[in-house]
Amino acid sequence: MRYLWVLFSWLILLQPLLLAAPPVLTSVIPGKVLKFPDDHGAHPDFRIEWWYVTGWLTTSAGDPLGFQITFFRLATQADEDNPSNFAPHQLIIAHAALSDPKVGKLLHDQRIVRAGFDLAYAKTGNADVKLDDWFFTRAADGHYHTRIETENFTLNFTLTPTQPLMLQGDNGFSRKGPQAAQASYYYSEPHLQVSGTINHLEKNIPVTGTAWLDREWSSEYLATDAAGWDWASANLDDGSALMAFQIRGKDGSKVWAYATLRDPSGQTRSFTPDQVSFTPIRTWRSSHTQAVYPVATRIRTGETEWQITPLMDDQELDSRSSTRAVYWEGAVTFRRDGESVGKGYMELTGYVQPLTM
Repeated sequence: MRYLWVLFSWLILLQPLLLAAPPVLTSVIPGKVLKFPDDHGAHPDFRIEWWYVTGWLTTSAGDPLGFQITFFRLATQADEDNPSNFAPHQLIIAHAALSDPKVGKLLHDQRIVRAGFDLAYAKTGNADVKLDDWFFTRAADGHYHTRIETENFTLNFTLTPTQPLMLQGDNGFSRKGPQAAQASYYYSEPHLQVSGTINHLEKNIPVTGTAWLDREWSSEYLATDAAGWDWASANLDDGSALMAFQIRGKDGSKVWAYATLRDPSGQTRSFTPDQVSFTPIRTWRSSHTQAVYPVATRIRTGETEWQITPLMDDQELDSRSSTRAVYWEGAVTFRRDGESVGKGYMELTGYVQPLTM
């Protein structure tokens, strides 16, 4: 799940460019039936959406790596009747990151540009998102292809589905707060098999691995007292898939929470806010921002506790030049009853300062 609602603050920066009649955006309502492949594609009538891929890789030498690739589409408040090709109706934003314990810190890059001129877009009908030479696409047979080239690394992957889509919340209607309007449409695609190459440390390295795709879109804001969120997902070794999140208030309390666990047979169990909790085990202070993150955490879902340990501590991503946010986004391992049970990713936001809406 990606709740980078802080992107809404870009609307403030864009005000000098905007005209008087903003577009009418579509609301998220319960009962909508998600349809595929259309819902893999863009939803330009909603304010914000993302295609968010995280995963673990193994190099040909057996070394572990983590990666994140995220594309965002953000609707501005520009007059939709403005015929100019330069009108900033939609923004395309992208983040990419590589976690390598041998480097010891997160390598990352970011881009932002208005959609247009076939240089940046998010197309409808199927996943097809592009920002200059960065792209993420879905073929008719369900395979994804993505290529990201940065100053420090290049990612070139094919992602192959192995399991059905996982609709979050109530058949894809996902609550994000105590008010019914605080919601998104949300589905995941766990246990994607990754193959491809990375170019890193002046070497072109074949890799394989497992990834998790989150797709979300909405036009709503979080609760006004929300400061940030903690989110985690795991591809478990037995074929199960776990997702859990909590939204934190500015006073540190839990505003909302949710989790879902799908077992190898496809049976899904959902957990209500009172059944989900995040408890820090160990914190790490960033030398870059001085933020303190709970990088080792215990998550409770019902009667089960999951212990989360980071691949490395320094996985903080400073995206203030694109989304105006700083967040911790890292590869983590999952343990249950003291035994290793899987790998995944965790995201921690609102620790530098509360998110500004």
